[in-house]
Amino acid sequence: MYDITFKFEQKGLSPITLQNIEPNQSLLEIALINNIELHHNCGGVCACSTCHLYVEQGEQFLEELSDKEEDFIDRAVNPRINSRLGCQCLINKGNGSIIVTLPDQTQFLGE
Repeated sequence: MYDITFKFEQKGLSPITLQNIEPNQSLLEIALINNIELHHNCGGVCACSTCHLYVEQGEQFLEELSDKEEDFIDRAVNPRINSRLGCQCLINKGNGSIIVTLPDQTQFLGE
């Protein structure tokens, strides 16, 4: 079981911590199930970069970065060394704490 904290770059949004999250789900799925808005234009199949996020803590609990995911991260707005795509961040079996930051998604409203 995991504790997952979603932080937000968008002003006015407070962090949300979810507890007792089961493994074998993606961070995108977890966000959507818990009414946390995370864009996903391609439907979560690693064909765009709109579910881009930053993993601040707990990278070791996530499935490794694939070459395909890395290619799409390069197309994301403001990629960083800790950038991932929420649809590809499948949580491995185990337990721990994961902290992610969602970029300010208001910048994507015109797309």
